[in-house]
Formats: sequence, C-alpha cells, structure tokens
Amino acid sequence: MGNNCLPLSSSSKQSKYLPIDTIFKLPSSSPTWPPGEGFGSGVIDLGGLQVYETSNFTKVWAAKEGGPGDLGATFFEPSQIPDGFSMLGCYSQPNNRRLFGSVLVAKDVTDDASRGALATPIDYTLVWSSESLKIMADGNGYIWLPTPPDGYKAVGHVVTTSPSKPSLDKIRCVRSDLTDECEIKSWIWGPENEIKSDDFGVYSLQPKNRGTNEAGVPVGTFLAQNNGSVPPPSLACLKNNSKSNLSSMPNLSQLEALVQAYSPWIYFHPKETYLPSSVNWYFSEGALLYKQGEESKPVAIEPNGANLPQGGSNDGTYWMDLPVDESAKERILKGDLNSSETYLHVKPMLGAAYTDIAIWIFYPFNGPGTAKLGLIDIPLGKIGEHIGDWEHLTLRISNFNGLLQSVYFSEHSSGEWIDAPMLEFLKGNKPVGYSSRNGHAFYAKPGLVLQGAAGIGIRNDTAKSDKMIDTGARHSVVSAEYLGKEEIVEPPWLNYARKWGPKVTHDIGKEVEKVESVLTGDLKSAFESLVNILPDEVYSEDGPTGPKLKKNWIGDEV
Repeated sequence: MGNNCLPLSSSSKQSKYLPIDTIFKLPSSSPTWPPGEGFGSGVIDLGGLQVYETSNFTKVWAAKEGGPGDLGATFFEPSQIPDGFSMLGCYSQPNNRRLFGSVLVAKDVTDDASRGALATPIDYTLVWSSESLKIMADGNGYIWLPTPPDGYKAVGHVVTTSPSKPSLDKIRCVRSDLTDECEIKSWIWGPENEIKSDDFGVYSLQPKNRGTNEAGVPVGTFLAQNNGSVPPPSLACLKNNSKSNLSSMPNLSQLEALVQAYSPWIYFHPKETYLPSSVNWYFSEGALLYKQGEESKPVAIEPNGANLPQGGSNDGTYWMDLPVDESAKERILKGDLNSSETYLHVKPMLGAAYTDIAIWIFYPFNGPGTAKLGLIDIPLGKIGEHIGDWEHLTLRISNFNGLLQSVYFSEHSSGEWIDAPMLEFLKGNKPVGYSSRNGHAFYAKPGLVLQGAAGIGIRNDTAKSDKMIDTGARHSVVSAEYLGKEEIVEPPWLNYARKWGPKVTHDIGKEVEKVESVLTGDLKSAFESLVNILPDEVYSEDGPTGPKLKKNWIGDEV
C-alpha cells in the first residue's frame, strides 16, 4: 500500500493516532494457490472490460470528526495502477478501524475505438465541499461526480483538496451495458456523528441484486450525496458480461487450499449440553422418518440418507424425529462432537468476483432458552426447543487474490457480516466463532448477546472452552454447482426438502404461566414485556428445513 500514516494533532477527543493509521494484514502470509484458470490471477475479464483489484492507496483528504465513533473518515485514491488500467473512483472508510479495503481499476479490451468499454467524463459536478464546516480536518476536501458521455455511467467519485475541477483524464466512466444497479450498503461518514437521512453522507455501495446467478460486481468506491437514504444512488456498479464468467472461481484443489487456510475455529460454551454431530451419525444412531397418515410406522433412515424422499417441497408430508427409545433419544439429543462434520456449499457471488464458502453445521437438538430480566435469569422450560438445528458461517473470499474479506455469522433468523480486521484469528488465518449455549447462534466475540431490549430478553451466551472444532478438519463439499454435477455429487439428505424435526404444539400459554408463577412485581411485568417483543419462532417447536431450502442457498446472506 501507499504511505497511509496519518499523524494527528493531539486533542482531548482523540489519541495521536487513529486505527486507520495501521494497515490491516492477515496474521499469516497467504499460501501459494494451486494452479488453475483464473482464480487468484489478479485480473478478471468482465467481457470487454478487465478489472484489477488494488489495495495500494494514496491519502487525499481526511476528516477527523463525524461518522462512526465521531472519529471521521479518510479518502484515498488508488496508486500503483498497472499499465493500461484506469481509475474508476476513490476509496473511503471510517477512521474507527484499521485500513482495509480495495477498489477496482479497469482496462478496455474491446478493441472498439468508436464505443469502447471506458470513456473520459465530459465534465464534473461538485457534490460537496468542507469549506463551510467547522470540523477538524486536513484542510478542505472536495468530492466530485463525473458527468459521463451518452451511453456511459459513472461508478465512482474523485476527491481533491482544491476547488478546481479535476482533470478529465483523471477517471473513467463505464459503458452502460457493462454496469448494473447498485444500492447503499453501509454508512461511512457524515459531518455529524450519527446517521441523519436529510444530511450529507458518504456510503459504501453494493450491487442491488445479489445471488449466485446475478452479475453485479462492486467497484469498492463510495457514494457521496445528500438525503442518502432517500434518492437512488447516482453511481453504478459493474456487471460481469463475460461468456466464461465463472473462470475466476476456484477449482477443487484451490478450494481445498482455501478451506485449509481459512476454516474457522468454533468454540462451544463450557456448559453447552447440545453439541453438533455428523448427519451420518444422527441417522446411524436411530433417527426416524415419519410420513403423514402413517405415523405408527416410522422408518429408520439409512446412514447416508439414501431412503429419504428427494425433491418436492416442504409440504408436511414427511418429517424426521428422534428414536422412540428414551435412552437412545437422550443420547442423540446431546450430539457427538467427535463425529461432527461440516458441510460446504461453494458458490459465486457478486458477479463471480468473490467466492462464498457456506459452512453448515448440524445439531440434533436446539435447547431451551433462558430469559434475562435485569439481574435475574429465568429458565424458559420448553420455550426455544426444537429437534434438528442447522447453523452456518460463510467465508467471503476475493477471486482476484484469494484473500479472506469477511465472515458471515448466522444468528437465529438473521446474522451479521464481520470484516476481516474485526475478526479474531487462531493458528494462522483461521477466524474464530462462538456458538451460543443451547441456541447455537454464531458470534465473532465471546460474551452475552441479548435477544431483546433494555436489559430484558433471551440470553445468547458464548465463551471459550475445551469444546471446540476446526471446521476444516472434517468437512465435505456437498455442493458447488459451478463445478458441475460430475465434480461434486450431492448427498441424498441435501435434496430432502422436508423438516428435520417434528412440529410439536405446546400450550405456550401454560409455558408462560409456569414462568410467571415464580415471578412477582416488576419481574413479572418485565417478563410480560419480553413475551410481547420476541419473534414467534421462539415459541414454537418446529424442525427446520435443510440448507438447500434456505434463502441464502442461491441468494446473498441477509
């Protein structure tokens, strides 16, 4: 990277150096990836437009107030651009974290002099300047929006420290058919220290349509505009129009190298009772398949799931359940960490500029919840229980260089992307995740996460313990559609479309009454408030569907 050390004058609000002064690098150097077609080559051909991902930056301007944590933001332009490539826009990020990001630079390979993939702008519009602001900053900053010629679109801004318009040769616009619609992803900066929809703001961008079959490619540039949450973005993303647009994806040997480099370590809570197992162990230990109308004749599931019904939909015709024998049931409930295996779904994302590796983990049982009512913890009986539990983490890896960008942690019905600088690592470049006690939601840090508000909610407790797994130690790639059906044969259980556990109807009113019967006064009122705010799934015991029926199977994480 360029020289990004930004010494600041001391103040009561800031230390001498901000986190952004330190460039983030993964703890260990990246391995040399096995040979292949386009993965890790540094360049991706989008069909007439070659793009190169660069993290080499030169600082242009910095604000030292406003934005996340009231620490400001810094604006960079790409440097050390390879010969023949052009800048598409500048980069920005908040000052509350280490410098970590990239932008794409582009090269026209159309050989079309009349209508090339790139064109210089015909003018600039001044979007914003800091002249009237009374904030700590490196002088004045100016943000410019290129005016593209007809048939082209701007995909990034230019930042200067001068009120004079930048050179028209500074940046390139992109032919419209090589662009895609984008949307705001997250807030980077604003003169205030909180988001206000009617104020000026700087935002990161992402393709509006994201999924395994979508072609939108993020440029890495930022959006600067007023009323940030209201009008559509004035910038576009890129689009992968290449006929061989999957050539940047890893082959099997490269994929295995990625798994060994980045497979997360998962810590289970020291008091966790319900641990994961392999699917084969679950079936071999006596899991049963039930059919509607034939409930008295359940069928033992074959160890590889070969006798599970294939395809169809989640129509309630079939479901799995534990063995009838109580001792066998009790044994299976607790799982078997020694047999546990992770199941990998590998897919192209963001126009095949990235590879997502979804790492699925199966638990035979999801345990009951515990309520936190201020300083008091209350066990919730059967509330929160269900048989069969699928959880996952997802690695997002750049296909330009094979570097880990971020990890998605699934948390009940939602989740969160955590960028690499905010992750904990163990034994090289392996990120660390924490599975919450009983509920198995994943988090990037240990401690308590409360599912609720104002000190009242369902506890999600995570902590280090000697119960842990390397998700890459025992794994199998169960699906990678881009490689073809001959390369990866999907196991029968993956194409079972029904529930992995029964739907059990509890009298939730009675369960709630049991808890309320031991509470008085303010605690009883607090619990009644909790009952009203928690999602319905907490109160129903219903087995989940398998990974292939989740929205993220073909879409982005939500």
